[in-house]
Amino acid sequence: MTRRYDDIIDLPRPASKYPRMPRAARAAQFAPFAALSGHADAIRETARQAEARMDQPPLEDDCEHGAPEDEEPLP
Repeated sequence: MTRRYDDIIDLPRPASKYPRMPRAARAAQFAPFAALSGHADAIRETARQAEARMDQPPLEDDCEHGAPEDEEPLP
């Protein structure tokens, strides 16, 4: 019984009509890229600002005193 690809399995690999690409250029094709450039920086900055606010004592206006006197409470 012959196997399915016995007639072509030992043939030489076909030669390309294009020159071989250098490894560095080939690797660059698959290098990650920033689809959302600046997004990671914005997230880091937001986290830094949030941590800075958490380190500060709360302001009097931020305390749980209810609505300010000149505003109606929300329903």
